Amino acid sequence: MSDAKQTTIGIIGLGSMGLGMAQTLAGRGFRTLGFDLSDDRRALAQQSGVIAIDTIGGAFEESSFLVFSLPTAKDVASVVNDQIEVLKSRSNQRVIIIDTSTSEPDVSRELAAKLALLGHGFLDAPVSGGPSGAASGKLTMMIGGTDEDVALARPAIEAMAAKALHVGPSGAGNVAKLVNNLLAAAHMVTTSEGLKLALAAGIDPEAALRVLNAASGRSMISEVHFPTWIMSDRFDSGFSMGLMRKDVRLAHELAARTGADLPMAEVVAKLWSGSSDLKDTDDFTRMGAFQPSSN
Repeated sequence: MSDAKQTTIGIIGLGSMGLGMAQTLAGRGFRTLGFDLSDDRRALAQQSGVIAIDTIGGAFEESSFLVFSLPTAKDVASVVNDQIEVLKSRSNQRVIIIDTSTSEPDVSRELAAKLALLGHGFLDAPVSGGPSGAASGKLTMMIGGTDEDVALARPAIEAMAAKALHVGPSGAGNVAKLVNNLLAAAHMVTTSEGLKLALAAGIDPEAALRVLNAASGRSMISEVHFPTWIMSDRFDSGFSMGLMRKDVRLAHELAARTGADLPMAEVVAKLWSGSSDLKDTDDFTRMGAFQPSSN
């Protein structure tokens, strides 16, 4: 086993993404600690070789790298601020936080600046690829942070991600992820409407989808999400309506703060926030349903 894999990595948040990343790291030989508020999630992680711990502080005390998979920027900031004293006590060893949450650029920049003063690093590193990508180590990771911290964190990053793109300084990874998810949200709606039009005009939607995916109308949403989770009526991609609504809202707010004129984004934001028949707990692929589900 290489020296890199002797390093302890702590995972904070063992949801559908965090659990998969923890399992991947443990399976590739890293000493992996896992924390979640749920006893069931910790027990599930332990079955895959992850060392389940009862406190976040334990992960901060032992880990050289900390991987966050948390719901919101507020949660990320709260965890870091609650553990500042632990980080101060570890001034002789650089700790790097790899935040895979879809967070807010300004929050990431503030946390990176705060940790830099303590001699530690913070990378905003949101991911794409869903639970299956997390469990197989084939995520796409978009990273904001310093060249130094990205280089130091490379062994952990490469274990989790098949593609790791260093976009720029702190906050850049968050911006790239919000742009990506805004487009995914738009593609979900436009692809659904295209198939509705095909159906209304008497064309089999599956035949129309094959055309889209062989022509310029294709996207990852049409190529993967529609055949896998929507046309099959499965609607179980593992990403919720609530999370996509949050990401679209954050992208919309970012556009307002930066003064970007995005008329289509305005429409997308209204459509996702206004779909009152879909609960936050529903899978986000239900937004693409173009005819009544058979379920």
